Amino acid sequence: MSSLKECFLLDPNVVFLNHGSFGSTPRPVFEACQNWQLRLERQPVLFLGRELPALLHESRAVLGEYLNADANDLVYIPNATHGVNIVARSLQLKPGDEILTTDHEYGACDYTWEFVCGKNGAIYIHQPIPLPARSEAEIVERFWQGVTPRTKVIYLSHITSPTALRLPVKEICRRAGRAGILTIIDAAHSLGQIPLDLQELDADVVFGNTHKWLMNVKGSAFLYVRRKVQALIEPLIVSWGYHAAPGIATGSRFVDYQQWTGTKDPAAYLTVPDAIQFMNDHDWDNVRRQCNLLLHQAIKRICDLTQLSPAYPLDSDFYSQMGIAPLPPSDLVTLKSRLYDEYKIEVPLIQWQDRQFIRISVQGYNTQEDINALVSALDILLPQVAV
Repeated sequence: MSSLKECFLLDPNVVFLNHGSFGSTPRPVFEACQNWQLRLERQPVLFLGRELPALLHESRAVLGEYLNADANDLVYIPNATHGVNIVARSLQLKPGDEILTTDHEYGACDYTWEFVCGKNGAIYIHQPIPLPARSEAEIVERFWQGVTPRTKVIYLSHITSPTALRLPVKEICRRAGRAGILTIIDAAHSLGQIPLDLQELDADVVFGNTHKWLMNVKGSAFLYVRRKVQALIEPLIVSWGYHAAPGIATGSRFVDYQQWTGTKDPAAYLTVPDAIQFMNDHDWDNVRRQCNLLLHQAIKRICDLTQLSPAYPLDSDFYSQMGIAPLPPSDLVTLKSRLYDEYKIEVPLIQWQDRQFIRISVQGYNTQEDINALVSALDILLPQVAV
């Protein structure tokens, strides 16, 4: 994978093991985005006023083929947090209604539900899913213990942010469908990291970033809503799509409501097909396999170093290109600072519940040397930052 490193714009002096936070864009995709921006600036009225609806449809069609979804069930949004805000603020929840989630969720999205529930009296419930994870069946049963007659919504991350745990959302969605519970899936880390077939997943709502593991430029995500529940989703920002005129109307009320929210740079949305093409051109299934092998090795070596048990079986599907390794009690602020200042290693350190982890992302630009550098640095620093 060393040849792929030359395709990216990352600082060559930094060991970058934090793709999961904001992603990194390959040079050809970045240049494609700039070309769209130049086209926009050459004739903004023509581009935004007359050409853009068809261009966005073409881009959504490519993404839809990748996700196994109809283009008119997808809309582009700036980021995953925007997606949860659209959906959570649309739902007509009543006092006492329950939204069930896990204790592994992303903070910004947790805050969204907290805010909405504070206004309407609904209850946001975190069902504990302990680590180490042992089996998907065990997680499903433990999660389902939190379902009550008042559960109206199940909200889950497909791959969690703090613990990088791949949750068995397909089975949970299947059960929820039988029980008449709306399912909302945060796929911020799924798209590009693992196969994502929205029909197979069978969730009512899915949103996710394209700027992370799909490696598109920043400011691009998608929102998918199953056709039969699209009437539930209101526009977060009311604009011209509310009464879409000929030439702007897409044929989908859902898309019309969400697609045009005022003047903005749409280049990131139009570059999604280029990101997908980059992956196709570089045999990304094989790249992912190689990344997983490197990550497996990294977690094992760190666990051997600390004599701590991994958070999930290392030969399992609980992780793909992003995973965590437990750390002994440490001053995480100092460790984070020293890893970067002294070793130029960019990697997140996580405090989750009463435990500490290092979360490692391995992307196509990472190499064996990156893993060696991380393990060597931890070997030196962990005894020095112990608490």
